[in-house]
Amino acid sequence: MARLLARACCPKALPQAPRWSPGSVAAQAWSNGPLTAYMPEAIAFPGPSDHQGLYKVSVEQGDAFWGALGRSRLTWITPFHSVQDCDLHQGRVSWFLGGKLNVAVNCLDRHVHAAADKVALIWEKDEPGEEVRVTYRELLELTCRLGNTLKRQGVKRGDRVTIYMPPCPLAVASMLACARIGAVHAVVFAGFSAESLADRIRDAQSETVITVNQGLRGGKVIELKKTVDQAVKQCPGVKRVLVSMRTDSKVPMTALDVPLEEEMVKEDVCCEPAAMDSEDMLFLLYTSGSTGKPKGLVHSQAGYLLFAALTHKYVFDYQDRDVFGCVADIGWITGHTYVVYGPLCNGGTTVLFESTPVHPNPGRYWETVERLKINQFYGAPTAIRLLLRYGDEWVKKYDRSSLKLCWMQTLGHPVVPFPMNEAWEWYFRVVGETRCPVVDTWWQTETGGICISPRPSNPGAEILPGMAMRPFFGISPSLMDDKGNVLLENNISGALCISQAWPGMARSIYNDHKRFLETYLTPYPGFFFTGDGVYRTTEGYYQLTGRLDDIINISGHRLGTAEVEDVVNHHVGVAESAVIGYPHEIKGEGAYVFVVLKKDSGYTQETLTAELRELISKKIAKYAAPEYVQRLPKTRSGKIMRRVLRKIVEDKASELGDLTTLDDHEAVQQIIEGRKHLVEGQKS
Repeated sequence: MARLLARACCPKALPQAPRWSPGSVAAQAWSNGPLTAYMPEAIAFPGPSDHQGLYKVSVEQGDAFWGALGRSRLTWITPFHSVQDCDLHQGRVSWFLGGKLNVAVNCLDRHVHAAADKVALIWEKDEPGEEVRVTYRELLELTCRLGNTLKRQGVKRGDRVTIYMPPCPLAVASMLACARIGAVHAVVFAGFSAESLADRIRDAQSETVITVNQGLRGGKVIELKKTVDQAVKQCPGVKRVLVSMRTDSKVPMTALDVPLEEEMVKEDVCCEPAAMDSEDMLFLLYTSGSTGKPKGLVHSQAGYLLFAALTHKYVFDYQDRDVFGCVADIGWITGHTYVVYGPLCNGGTTVLFESTPVHPNPGRYWETVERLKINQFYGAPTAIRLLLRYGDEWVKKYDRSSLKLCWMQTLGHPVVPFPMNEAWEWYFRVVGETRCPVVDTWWQTETGGICISPRPSNPGAEILPGMAMRPFFGISPSLMDDKGNVLLENNISGALCISQAWPGMARSIYNDHKRFLETYLTPYPGFFFTGDGVYRTTEGYYQLTGRLDDIINISGHRLGTAEVEDVVNHHVGVAESAVIGYPHEIKGEGAYVFVVLKKDSGYTQETLTAELRELISKKIAKYAAPEYVQRLPKTRSGKIMRRVLRKIVEDKASELGDLTTLDDHEAVQQIIEGRKHLVEGQKS
């Protein structure tokens, strides 16, 4: 990697970039000026005079709205002839029919023509104070060399390529190289275990894996190549593993392994872009479901890219010379949409953050803001809650005057419970010095981009703590009751659905469209079911209240309880298990594991807890390891009474209700006392 980025290793001033294409938005955010300065395409929509008017057009005249934006914001090889063909009743979602384009061209080539030396990526390495700046020209060259390498290795259009890498320029180039040659990338978070990685490789039917010799995170060396080696042993379909050198340490190489940099330097810096249909697969991204099997959500080319670019531009008010700092990992949808595709499609400068919020100290984020002069900072509630514990001094030590906006990424997290509002207040008052709006966003891997957020909005519109508030262009939320009726009034709670298709939504679950229909489109026919609960306030704002299915959101990582239970049940001493999510002061939610031990298992509490934590860390990921492990009550039929467990975990024992079906009433009181003991013991 060092050889390939040699020209990019010296920090340099960010050049001023001109507007990059016809219809692009370089103007300042709208503030009661001409609406066309805010959105040039508004000239095609006579009538609206403000943001709310534009939003109304976007949901009532979708073809006109998205057609105008699709033509002006994307560069097409073949123009589309129809804006959409969507029917949620039938599970049919297609956008920009007949159009052909290349995502890598939209993210790189057209910006190279306009401002080749503008910085595309700032790689904030794990090593404190070290950064690498990569221009659009250099990123295009990396992408083309890597694309040619993939083709020489036998990767063809439509092939799935698994990427298991930390945030770094070659990881971004790997994603874009796949897009350039028409392959489908499946990025797997580089904290997943070998077994979780193997599951995803097999499901995607990947013949190619791209990884690094070692990762660095928080000052620690992570043996990523070793994890890949273990995973590939379970994946006979893998034909090649491309290995980049993140560190200078040599690692054992197998017959499948290909030294990536050595091969890339042999390749040409030009790679012919494939003409991709607008609905061809761009990437797969695995997310946990309510069953034990992770699902590979399919995102397509044009619709996803347009939605990523539009939400990045308008939700974050991104301007041409801004430095956009989203600290998410590329292994998650946030990294895809707001580290890579959204910023690069808009010709922006985006930060790749490789480290942790507390390495080498709790001032790492704010030192990075000062040094890189970050304008928009997009972080997770988990990190903000963690840093809140360290007090104000680590924040105030650094100059944050470059910040214009601060954002919280909630992705389906309930944003209202304590201590979220405390964190919001601290983020606003201390980090943003009360001059930077702090904005909560709601969206999912399935939605492709932000769907509900306080911004964009009319100038001066209020922002309320802990509330996503307003739907984005083209998003039409509906609240449903348990009988499938639409709830039209305000001051009411229900299941959050979206009543019409939008360009960024996932198209399917890879090789399992039936599961996609059953999960998202069958529960409420004609609507997209998000799986989240929501409260609509008296003013008509939207406030997320949490998952309605068995999903835990740990540090922003969605995890199906069934997936954890499947691992727990493989323990030799466990007969049955139930995993419950509970409010966690730092992580947002944590995993609480209840177990029924096999007869005469002989396990102590301490031994069982330690072994289950190790097992879950190995089989899934370290972040999934439970804080608590406790005895499980069962019903007379042997089924788990999850209602009781959830109330106990939420400290609502007074609301347990009818317990007549339990075979051991004393077990309930024992669990209540046991929970109290565990919680107090952990606090001490």
